[in-house]
Amino acid sequence: MNVLDLLIEGEKVPAERGRTFTRKNPLTGGLATEAAAASVEDANRAADAAARAFPEWSGTSPAERRRLLMAAADNLEASREAIALAMAEELGATAAWAGFNVMLAAGMLREAGAMTTMIKGEIIPSNRPGSMAMAIRQPAGVVLSMAPWNAPVILGVRSLAMPLACGNTVVMKSSELSPRTHALIVEAIQGAGLPKGVLNVISNAPDDASQIVETLIRHSAVRRVNFTGSNCVGRIIAKLAAENLKPALLELGGKAPMIVLDDADLDAAVAAAAFGAYMNQGQICMSTERLVVHEAIADEFVAKLAEKVRSLTVGDPREGTTSLGCVVDKGAVDRIMALVRDAEEKGASIVAGGHADGVLMEATLIDNVTPSMRIYAEESFGPTASVVRVGSIDEAVRVANDTEYGLSASIFGRDTVRAMNVAKRIESGICHINGPTVHDEAQMPFGGVKESGYGRFGGTAAIEEFTTLRWITVQDGQPHYPI
Repeated sequence: MNVLDLLIEGEKVPAERGRTFTRKNPLTGGLATEAAAASVEDANRAADAAARAFPEWSGTSPAERRRLLMAAADNLEASREAIALAMAEELGATAAWAGFNVMLAAGMLREAGAMTTMIKGEIIPSNRPGSMAMAIRQPAGVVLSMAPWNAPVILGVRSLAMPLACGNTVVMKSSELSPRTHALIVEAIQGAGLPKGVLNVISNAPDDASQIVETLIRHSAVRRVNFTGSNCVGRIIAKLAAENLKPALLELGGKAPMIVLDDADLDAAVAAAAFGAYMNQGQICMSTERLVVHEAIADEFVAKLAEKVRSLTVGDPREGTTSLGCVVDKGAVDRIMALVRDAEEKGASIVAGGHADGVLMEATLIDNVTPSMRIYAEESFGPTASVVRVGSIDEAVRVANDTEYGLSASIFGRDTVRAMNVAKRIESGICHINGPTVHDEAQMPFGGVKESGYGRFGGTAAIEEFTTLRWITVQDGQPHYPI
């Protein structure tokens, strides 16, 4: 297996002193990837290259940027099989999840291409006679991009597409758990013909991550920081960015609630809950972790959902015969199972699943979860869903909001006006009525509130994140000054 190099100024180069690190297959323990382990000097070289490329790239026409992003989307789709193999080897992901990643990410590149002519300003009436005042948006500069492993193509592309569309240059720090997958999406984008230095990518050994990130955030050329990942790391990045007076866009953890009202279509709710909770083994920031169910229909809903959950098979994702693949590593399984056992010991009922074999964990449904149980509040980020029974809409809203997180939510009810009124009371950046919590579209303003972060990816909302707004005037040259 070839060692994955860094990408700096359009060239694939080894890390300083030829250092590398490895990623093991979580299921077999065999070697999945060997990648260059960047040093602080490598990180600085990448940021310097991006800085040198910025003046020319920021002046590139919208049509040219659109053409390159559209070509990148085509390249990404052509890499589908290689990406699916890499995701299976590095992450234990199923082919269905890999295919969904590629499909949505290609759409993100095309949507970003369409946005190149949507970067607009305005004429603002001025109180000064003979003055024309304008507010215009311009590229911010070098953008630091950090994407996680769980949806590596979607989130990797999302961290790059709009910054590039807005005329910024980028330094991407790839995930230590999916370096090959991230390298493949970079090859697709760079292969479209990006000028040298516009997109630079470094991979790093896990132990070096904090030093690499701090170096890049502190680099004088970096003007924006965008990060998707855990709350713990997000807090560190937010603090570093603030210390250096650099705006940060953060999409962090979630504990998504799905409220099932007493008039819900139960079959539709069951289908959405199973997809939202167990797709990609529940390793999605929007995964349905909490099912807040009205007690009038709770018994029927739980029985239907338990039957569905028991039908979800788990196995080697490379065989392509099961609904679920493996959890990212044994440490994650141990952590998730500890939450399940804690809930069981405190009176919850395991109505489906509840077992694991190595990194293969069954889809697990837990009923009668209460606030005394760790899984009520802690993000499991695994194939679990917890049922919390409530007696009223007010109680459902209180339980749904009883979390530090606020990314995605959903509500099921046939009375859509009533459901809409409930949705307005939910503390989340995203809420779907009669749809699953797991839903993303390239043009939508994606992001959370509370501990789930701040800022918005997607569409015109992302233009505000990756550009700077300037006030420029044209004056008649005949002013009257008081002195």
